[in-house]
Amino acid sequence: MTYDPQDSASEEPPASEGPPASERPPARGDAAPADRAEPSAASGRRRRLLHLSLPGCWGALVLACLSFTPSLLPRGGVLQGLIAGISAAIGYGLGVVAAYVWRAFADREARTASRRSWLVLVVSAIVLFGLAFGLGQYWQHRIRGLMGVTDYSALATVACPFVAVLVFWLLLLVGRGLRGLYRWAARLLDRWIGRRAARAVGWIAVAALAWAAFTGVLLQGFVNAANEAFSLRDTQTPEGVQRPTSDLRSGGPDSLVPWDSLGREGRAFAAGGPSAQDIGAFTHRTAQEPVRAYAGLTTADDAETRAARAVADLERAGGFERENLLVMTTTGSGWVDPAAVDTFEYLGNGDSATVAMQYSYLPSWLSYLVDQAKAREAGRELFDAVYETWSQLPPDTRPRLFVAGESLGSFGGETAFSGEYDLRNRTAGTLFAGPPNFNTLFREFSDQRDAGSPEIEPVYKEGRTVRFTGDPATGAPPQERPWDGTRVLYLMNPSDPIVWWSPSLVLDEPDWIGEAPGDDVLETMFWIPFVTFWQITADLPFSTGVPDGHGHTYKVSYVDGWNAVMRPAGVTPQDLDRLKDIVRPDQ
Repeated sequence: MTYDPQDSASEEPPASEGPPASERPPARGDAAPADRAEPSAASGRRRRLLHLSLPGCWGALVLACLSFTPSLLPRGGVLQGLIAGISAAIGYGLGVVAAYVWRAFADREARTASRRSWLVLVVSAIVLFGLAFGLGQYWQHRIRGLMGVTDYSALATVACPFVAVLVFWLLLLVGRGLRGLYRWAARLLDRWIGRRAARAVGWIAVAALAWAAFTGVLLQGFVNAANEAFSLRDTQTPEGVQRPTSDLRSGGPDSLVPWDSLGREGRAFAAGGPSAQDIGAFTHRTAQEPVRAYAGLTTADDAETRAARAVADLERAGGFERENLLVMTTTGSGWVDPAAVDTFEYLGNGDSATVAMQYSYLPSWLSYLVDQAKAREAGRELFDAVYETWSQLPPDTRPRLFVAGESLGSFGGETAFSGEYDLRNRTAGTLFAGPPNFNTLFREFSDQRDAGSPEIEPVYKEGRTVRFTGDPATGAPPQERPWDGTRVLYLMNPSDPIVWWSPSLVLDEPDWIGEAPGDDVLETMFWIPFVTFWQITADLPFSTGVPDGHGHTYKVSYVDGWNAVMRPAGVTPQDLDRLKDIVRPDQ
């Protein structure tokens, strides 16, 4: 078998017979090796570095074009270029592997592609990429229309192909660098073990080294740097936020939790929210000042102690004497969506208390990826601490106990419960918004949904306790069934990538893509191996950058959601509309 340096599968060259050329004397009339070895080797390396495989290029072209198909959120030109470049690199690798496998079955050597074959590829690339680019712009225009997004950058759109090419080449060079490292390791191991074993061990060693470098050096270094940067930000107080003068708030007079220990988001939470006068103006009744208790990361060294401090401050402020008590699990940096708690307080006429605590410095999208264990611990410790005090109260004096969380907060909130009956027996109601796809109970309820119900809006156990909806204003199915006792409601926008992202998207088509789409998802969206995963992944950091009611924003949805869960007496549809105007983001 001869070795062709232009081989599209980049096979290893067989060992030559006899001693290496560098150890043989030069033939008569030949120049000494020193006269030509280095330039020849350098030019050979350059040729191999710039060489492209024809089957690989076809694979890159196909997946790059498919990357323009719509996903959940509108994409700018730079982001689309990033997705196209990643998809092209994956397609290139698949094309090379497919060619290698086909030659193995055909039992033939690699052949150098003809100029005609390359010409066909170039012409096809111009036509197909141009068509895909044009369709992509049309689909993006339609998605922006569905969501009311007006931002559009023509310059970023023009930059898309250039970004795609740059990303493709960078990934290709990284891959070839790893291949070169593998070849070096295989040649080194070939001195002591057999060739086949050397190749296998070389691949394993390089793969393990690359994984260790990515997770242990690059990823962990990035997380550590981000943690350090955001820990400094956590010491700041948001503009306009003042230390509360009420003893009903953590950080205020007589509070057991110092103001400086609350963190940036904790200070905004403790000092924010509607006053008794604001609530009274909405309900047209005499209202109370809500209680808000909070513990920041620097309040105590561990989650259990922080939870105990938050609950102690809640008890000091009289939180267990209110009619409604909410245990709110925060997102990573300790953020609580104001719309979630404000709505709870308005519908409860201020006769309410909310307790929350911080478990990370990182923002929501980053903690979503790396702080799952901390969210799990925080959600369990906080609810257990509240429940311990609550359960010791006389049954007729206990407040109604509610649980809520958004995004990673819903993940943490779930961990205090074993299932449907546990939620039903230990709470008066639960509201989870934008649950990540890896939530344990969310996945259990969705995977075990009633036959015939869609994944985009599943029905679990005929909706007796747990229900799901993308539009709480229209109710949660099955609306014809009674919903008695404790109500557990999941809010999940059809276009929310947090809800639908999963590593399984790489090779498995989920049920929700084949179902009738929601109002803000294009009916032309379909699943493509590898491509869809990267499309939804790229949507994650921008999931909150769309108008309310789309993506990962649930401001107004909390009004109808809490109304369904709390069932306050005397609240009319007109009242709900007025409350939506109060909590709406643009107000």
